[in-house]
Amino acid sequence: MRHNPAYASEDPEVVRRLIEENPWATLVSENDGLVASHCPVLLDPESEELTIVTHLGKPDDELHGLGEGEMLVIVQGEHGYVSPSWYGPGATRAPTWNFSVAHLYGVPEVLSEEENLESLTRLVEHFERQVEEPMYLEREWATPFARGTVGIRLRVERFICKRKLSQDKDPVSRRNVIDRLREPGSYQHPPLADEVEAELG
Repeated sequence: MRHNPAYASEDPEVVRRLIEENPWATLVSENDGLVASHCPVLLDPESEELTIVTHLGKPDDELHGLGEGEMLVIVQGEHGYVSPSWYGPGATRAPTWNFSVAHLYGVPEVLSEEENLESLTRLVEHFERQVEEPMYLEREWATPFARGTVGIRLRVERFICKRKLSQDKDPVSRRNVIDRLREPGSYQHPPLADEVEAELG
């Protein structure tokens, strides 16, 4: 991803929030060619550093060549089209796309069978607690199920975070973008409007 200081964030807390709010990630490795998988990720609660845990179904672990090289994890937040017709007088007439994304880099560490089971249990609990009648993993059932997966921990060695949220537009255009994203229509996107408003203060 091209570095652009106007949209860059070097704050790990911004990345943490992005992961917490958007826990579906793309994992990319180079192992005799590019390999990509899509997995739910969580922040590792036992690490003070920026670290994520996830799992792959077998044999995806072999496809990625886990532990043999660096992995790229892409976490994407809210995003949407922005029409130049929303801008104020005198603003550029080019359309654009507002978005938040982070690219996380590190060498994945394969979890032990017990660590993987704990990670899967925590993952299920994280999502199930939001439903009316949660069904948590029971160890007796989950243990053989977990053996079909490989847990990984990725300590983020570096990241690139980009939040393009109309920062380069004039105050009238910014307000118009926020308002249009909240209006009913093809490009209605209230959560993105909220992010644009929060970013611009």
